[in-house]
Amino acid sequence: MDIQDGVYFPHIHHHIMMPWNNLKKGDCCGRLEAISDGYYCKSCDFFVHKKCGESPRSIEHPCHSIHPLMLQSKPHNICDLCERSIENLCYHCEICDFDVDIYCVRYPPPLVVEFSGMHDHKPTLLKERTKFYCAATCGKTGHDSFAYKCHECDLAFHVACVWDSSELKLPLEVNHSHHPLHPLKLLTGRSPEYSDEKCRLCDIKIDDDSFYHCSSCNFTLDIRCVFHPLPQSVLEVKAHDHQLTLLPRLDSFTCNACGLKGDRSPYICVQCNFMIHQHCLALPRIININRHDHRVSRTSVVGVVNSTCGICRHKVDWIWGGYVCQRCPCYVVHSKCATRRDVWNGKELEGVPEEIEDIEPYVVIDDNTIQHFSHKEHYLRLHVNGLLCEENKRCSACTHPICLQSFYYGCIDCCFLLHQKCAELPRRKWHVLHNERLTLITSTTNFFGCRACNKPSNGFKYQYGEKTLDALCGSISEPFFHPSHPDHPLYHTGAKGRIQCNACNKLTYPALSCIEKGCGFSLGFDCATLPQVVKHRVDSHLLSLCYGDKVSGKCWCDICEKETDPNIWFYTCRDQQASLHIKCVIGDLSGLMPRSTIAVSGIPNEVIVNDSMSRPFCMNCKSRCMYPLILKRLGTPDAYAHHCSFHCMVATVLVILRDLGLDQDVSRLE
Repeated sequence: MDIQDGVYFPHIHHHIMMPWNNLKKGDCCGRLEAISDGYYCKSCDFFVHKKCGESPRSIEHPCHSIHPLMLQSKPHNICDLCERSIENLCYHCEICDFDVDIYCVRYPPPLVVEFSGMHDHKPTLLKERTKFYCAATCGKTGHDSFAYKCHECDLAFHVACVWDSSELKLPLEVNHSHHPLHPLKLLTGRSPEYSDEKCRLCDIKIDDDSFYHCSSCNFTLDIRCVFHPLPQSVLEVKAHDHQLTLLPRLDSFTCNACGLKGDRSPYICVQCNFMIHQHCLALPRIININRHDHRVSRTSVVGVVNSTCGICRHKVDWIWGGYVCQRCPCYVVHSKCATRRDVWNGKELEGVPEEIEDIEPYVVIDDNTIQHFSHKEHYLRLHVNGLLCEENKRCSACTHPICLQSFYYGCIDCCFLLHQKCAELPRRKWHVLHNERLTLITSTTNFFGCRACNKPSNGFKYQYGEKTLDALCGSISEPFFHPSHPDHPLYHTGAKGRIQCNACNKLTYPALSCIEKGCGFSLGFDCATLPQVVKHRVDSHLLSLCYGDKVSGKCWCDICEKETDPNIWFYTCRDQQASLHIKCVIGDLSGLMPRSTIAVSGIPNEVIVNDSMSRPFCMNCKSRCMYPLILKRLGTPDAYAHHCSFHCMVATVLVILRDLGLDQDVSRLE
């Protein structure tokens, strides 16, 4: 099924896949076929051959005729017929948990095989799985497996042992076009100690399996490169104007396309002194990346002296190729950085007209009045906030109190309010946490969980598919400046794994980090978006965010009356005599609008401001609710059915669902 310029096979993969045709080796059906005319999901590194992806969704197979088999992606499973590992795709029976790989479907084993040289009779394929001792050279026991059986001798053989011997036997010696000096001999096991244990052409490490080798020249090829060799010459206009020739030898070089070193088998143009990695031949011409608002274009020479990469922030050597922005002359990116899986969505945009759309969030009526796209029915007027902070006046975008910023827009005819910064959020934008352009959504029927800070919210959100960010996390762009780290900006480096946050000392992902050598400063998105000042009932003045304090002696939080760690961020009053836990001051419901209703598994709860006079008990943790916003369960006669946090509310919902026997909803929430 075609989706724009990609394809979507929902029964195989959950993302749109793009057409893919380059010299990189790949596999989907486990039979060593090179990538050509296939489909590829860059974000998941998932590839299927065109003929495999377009295979029938349902088939009948002679070895499993009782039920139809459905095409699915089940990597690392074992084919029940040939007992090989499934690379990606197979046909599967849900009823019997039966798997057959693509090759065994396309070329089913014959009912009777010739087994010359190993057995005098013709074994017959059994129609049901059985337990047996294999009489072939493997000598292993088959446990509930398909087998070929010789009824005359009462001997059984694995399907793979018989079928491989008759159909798929590798030649012991081959003459190869990329090594005409000597024949290559078939070897198994480990590579020779004197070799680098890699294929000379594709640079893939030789595993403990079969490969071909010339000991005289120390020349090794893996099975794929033997039977599906790279072309000796190519004309790839995306990479170079002239025909390129493969140089199949070990030789150190610098790739003209990406500026990185290589050590083997480049494609070269002698007349231009041009050398390129095999995988750089397919670098796209024009792309969007999630670190820049405009398209970037591939160039053979960057030409911007003393430039730094817009992604990794390291120096770009201007004499090599890379990507540049036509609108921003100083913006350059390394080729490898621009095409990283966490940066590029895999779409080539050459020949695709650039979208011209209005992403401005409002229309200016006069110097102090705007019409915002989220509130078209009325005009909004600019206000300068005074000294008073009214907790009940909150921004509809970020849901934080209006008093936290000096300038805000208020509706002339109703109570709709927006911070000035929130009113200026673009309607569409690129974000470091997603490869597709996000759209600003201004209304939600329930609530959502921000994929950056993991907090619930029902304010504005940036969204594409399942990726959802709240207004605060969605507004973050690089370089990100935070007052806690004034010397250097912060970036999302794309590092895998959790990073320790300097604000809360917890391991977090994703994070924003300082890239200066030896600094090591990082912030999780939840800490990076904490308000610098807040209002709380413990003090008549605004509380300020403090980035840790080296003090002697113990400190105590005035809200929970428990000890605090002054090395972890906290809120403090004007005279700085108190250190208040951030969670005690804010809670985990700061992304929800007071007086709104949220529901989990159909159980509604109202978000209410905690009344300091009563402070009800939490239904789950049985403690008094101390956070500024709490949840009151609706639809129950119990007037005291409150929860102090989102966590406690979910815990109570899980108990209710278990009591009702709704195990599916329980597993989804957990």
